[in-house]
Amino acid sequence: MVLVVGMARSGVAAAKLLQSRGFSVFVTDAGSPKEAAAELDAAGIPYETGHHTRLMFLDAEEIVVSPGVPLDIEPLAAARASRVPIIAEVELAFRYLKGKIVAITGSNGKTTTTTLTGEILKAAGRDVQVGGNIGVAMTGLVAGSTPETINVVEVSSFQLDGIRTFRPDVGVLMNITPDHLDRYASFEAYCASKFRLFENQGPDDTSVLNRDDAKVFPPPVPVSSRQLLFSQKSVVERGAYRSGNDIVLNGIRVMGVDEVRVPGAHNIENVLAAMTVASCYGVEPSGIAETVRRFRGVEHRIELCGSIRGVDLYNDSKATNVDSAIKAIEAFDRAIILIMGGKDKGASYAPLVDAMKGRVKHVLLIGAAAQKISSAIGTGFPKTFVATMREAVEEGLERSAAGDVVLLSPACASFDMFDNYEHRGRVFKAEVKRISERHG
Repeated sequence: MVLVVGMARSGVAAAKLLQSRGFSVFVTDAGSPKEAAAELDAAGIPYETGHHTRLMFLDAEEIVVSPGVPLDIEPLAAARASRVPIIAEVELAFRYLKGKIVAITGSNGKTTTTTLTGEILKAAGRDVQVGGNIGVAMTGLVAGSTPETINVVEVSSFQLDGIRTFRPDVGVLMNITPDHLDRYASFEAYCASKFRLFENQGPDDTSVLNRDDAKVFPPPVPVSSRQLLFSQKSVVERGAYRSGNDIVLNGIRVMGVDEVRVPGAHNIENVLAAMTVASCYGVEPSGIAETVRRFRGVEHRIELCGSIRGVDLYNDSKATNVDSAIKAIEAFDRAIILIMGGKDKGASYAPLVDAMKGRVKHVLLIGAAAQKISSAIGTGFPKTFVATMREAVEEGLERSAAGDVVLLSPACASFDMFDNYEHRGRVFKAEVKRISERHG
């Protein structure tokens, strides 16, 4: 029997893949995910919810862990002590996935870069699937894969913690900033987890690294693959870089920085990384530029979702850490009413202060981390505590003037009040829509 731990999107996909390959499968989840349970019922896959039966872990031939499940929970520790093999869902997918794998990780920017990379390759006529930590779980991509497929996947540090042989043809590391310190013993441990992306690569594979991030380049561990770089600060011989208003790829000017439609300097970084990956698959610079010009970003990442009385409202629910929120704040040159808060992840909120100065005119604090954020940013900004997203949106509009921005950029996880960051973003957008309809 193969035990799948966690009934979120990747857990259900893993269970279905195992079932399709003839394995006896059982799924366990300490919570009560009703939608996932209904999906497993329909597939005829047995499961338990509300607890973990320890004996199931000890009796399993192998355990597949969803990324949302910490690897140090007691039943997994007991299984590990009994030498039961424990792997991540992406490791399971790697056994069966056909075609090439482009795996993209980093503290920030990986969702946008994954999406844009997929769009560029699709526009160039390649057979492409996009998924992993976004959209379709990696195990869910197996059925649609062929030897010609390029599988562009976002992978998280949690997923990389459970790999053994996982080996992307192209691995991309966007950046490393403090994140998930509620799950890791130290920042160094988190950094080491990210670099596991490259540990099984060889000289025929490619690593794409951020030249501007000292935690990424030069690599702190041996990387055996061919290295390509992207940079906003330096000229790179192999890869992509920014030179003034020019974006250059492998020595050829591709387009102007001002032609990139998604806001923020961090999105130039994302474009450079995606371009570098596309060049690995022979996509012409003109085709890359055309797709980048059309690209308008991804849902929940600095997403304009309404304008009310001259105030633009942006959904940046994907900003689940401090650095990501800083990038969103710096993307605007207008006064910001900032909605922040959620489940604390252990990082300091103090770095927000410099980014907020001169930009943020009011802070709306929500969720479990509200008081901690308030203490960290001090008394330099007017602050209001709010209890619900509806109150946050209404209060944001009340405190704004025409030309201002109301920005949801939480700098926190969502699990104190919502299922995930997508759920949080959808609730914000629903409130914006409700008020927009009221104002006609």
